Amino acid sequence: MDASGQANVMATYGYTRVSTARQTDEGESLVQQERKLAAYAMMQGLAINRLFVERGVSGAKPLHERPEGAALLAALRPGDTIITSKLDRMFRSALDALGVLSQLKEQDVSLHMIDLGGDVTGNGISKLVFTILSAVAESERDRTRERVTDVKRDQRQRGRYLGGKVPYGYRVGPKGALQPIPEQQAAIRRAGELRAAGAPLRAIRETLGAECGERLSLDALSRVLREAA
Repeated sequence: MDASGQANVMATYGYTRVSTARQTDEGESLVQQERKLAAYAMMQGLAINRLFVERGVSGAKPLHERPEGAALLAALRPGDTIITSKLDRMFRSALDALGVLSQLKEQDVSLHMIDLGGDVTGNGISKLVFTILSAVAESERDRTRERVTDVKRDQRQRGRYLGGKVPYGYRVGPKGALQPIPEQQAAIRRAGELRAAGAPLRAIRETLGAECGERLSLDALSRVLREAA
């Protein structure tokens, strides 16, 4: 019974998705997915009350950002069941799956993924599934960090502007490349010469002001010298 004294009616939902016509040719058509869901539901003694069909939606989108996925999540009530044919039909990654599965368990909603053998939120195979997904999700996080680092390193080597404060001596060009400013580059070289000769920061700042017309704070000058080195 719910708070109003009425009995809660548990529902079973199906979820299918295709993003391209190519997937239809490769055996992942909506019709084939629906047949799998219907056959599985019958074997489990369930009847699908509503089928959420995601057409032409990329798997790169998380479930809650897909039209049918968002509708499915909004419809769920404690005790409900979801059936989907494969993990990659419903989730964009193991990390995404792990987050949604944890949420479903908290809501007391069962998720059956046919390719993983059944109910992945119950007491049966769920522990193994969560362990595997956790390991894969950590690997995904590591790969993402590595890709971001590699891209930034490559962009930095190409002289690309990566956001934040533009370094002294440069301006951002029309294609995102850092372009040197001749006057400021000359000031950087002069500051390096003075520093190499043993001049303190205050003396360097005064000299740059007199010779180059550049007025830098001591912190900015120190940062410029570090970057130049």
